[in-house]
Amino acid sequence: MSVLGRIHSVETLGTVDGPGIRFIVFTQGCPLRCLYCHNADCRSAHDGKEVTVDYLINQIQKCKSYLRKGGVTVSGGEPLMQPDFVKEIFARCHQLGLHTALDTSGYCSLEIAKPVLEMADLVLLDIKSYIPELYYKVTNVSIEPTLAMAKYLSEIGKPTWIRFVLVPHLTDNIENVEKLADFVATLTNVERLDVLPFHKMGEYKWEQLGLPYELKDTPSASPELLQQTVNIFRDRGINVIGGSSEAMGAISLREERSRKLERADL
Repeated sequence: MSVLGRIHSVETLGTVDGPGIRFIVFTQGCPLRCLYCHNADCRSAHDGKEVTVDYLINQIQKCKSYLRKGGVTVSGGEPLMQPDFVKEIFARCHQLGLHTALDTSGYCSLEIAKPVLEMADLVLLDIKSYIPELYYKVTNVSIEPTLAMAKYLSEIGKPTWIRFVLVPHLTDNIENVEKLADFVATLTNVERLDVLPFHKMGEYKWEQLGLPYELKDTPSASPELLQQTVNIFRDRGINVIGGSSEAMGAISLREERSRKLERADL
């Protein structure tokens, strides 16, 4: 019997969540409450639509010819809230010869996550901040599980991309950025680090859900702040994707993806 899971939506030709052109599954449910979340409608584990892995694989096969140099990414929400579902998606993708990527906050017991991590060819690990108190302020959860996962991924040599969202007057604290850079520099498996400038493209979803959006008066990151942050990581020898032109291109792509998600056919 095919494993069941709950998803928010899918994207058939994604270009910002892993290498190449990708089929992206957005799972439903997330334990974090990030202040800048642009998919607040993914939070509840009871919303979305219940589907089988068979259903998703059928959808993926329709796009397979476009995914030769890309693959399949499972994002969210938080995919590790549904480990058996995600593991089975990845196993079936491997049978099709497709590359797999897991986009996660790392907020999960390692013992629960390990079978999924084993099946992922690449992990996109979101590290929202580094100073524990600031991390909690941003996410409403502890940073410890994420750091434990980052260290484990380094120990097993799992290819990993780190993602950090730069929010003026919040995550841009110099001490916070420098400590995160120092930590990432100790990891031996990080292929790249993405500095993603804060945007408000998901603010309307908060309004629709009747939720207060605390960052409504927060400005976008200036090119100068972005470059300063990128330089801190590069000074540690980290391969950073994020200079102003790269970041603006990524924002444009994410804005287009946000529109696609609103009309995604499940």
